[in-house]
Amino acid sequence: MTQQTPAFPTPEWLLRDQLIEAPEAAVLEWLFHEDSLTRRLTRLSRDGFSVTPLSEGWQRLRIDECVALQLPEGSEGWVREVYLLGRGEKWVFARSVAGRAALENDGLHMDELGTRSLGELLFSDRAFARGPLQICQYPAQWLPDADTAHGLWGRRSCFSHGTLSILVAEVFLPTVWRAVDQATDSQ
Repeated sequence: MTQQTPAFPTPEWLLRDQLIEAPEAAVLEWLFHEDSLTRRLTRLSRDGFSVTPLSEGWQRLRIDECVALQLPEGSEGWVREVYLLGRGEKWVFARSVAGRAALENDGLHMDELGTRSLGELLFSDRAFARGPLQICQYPAQWLPDADTAHGLWGRRSCFSHGTLSILVAEVFLPTVWRAVDQATDSQ
């Protein structure tokens, strides 16, 4: 796992009203769309949505994740990385993290999700409240090797229930924008 160093600085996660240079309108609309991304990708893919797990387990959380979850720097948490696919094509890289103590005390079993969408679980459980969406150009070195690219837009938000907070980051790969363009052209 890559930690922040001067060569790999932490990105500045911004709220919508903090943006100085914003992405194009269509991208901005997807980044700040409040509904479930899983549901939106399912519609876009005409029910061809799936989840491919990449890795999950206990890890030391990144500095920006500790700050967002209000945990001490260097805290350990559960990290789940997956691809969200549309019609078999990787559209979004997602990374979800939760602090160890809060997750162990809550009883949510993130380790049992498999190919199920965490986002769908969070949106279907009314006990979870979603915090504000933040965006950034996601650091290339934080992406899986197969999809390392500079300038990809990502978003994140924190879902909270009692003492448990789950930080969900979603990075939009170029393939999803092609699918969005094709869907827009066919309307």
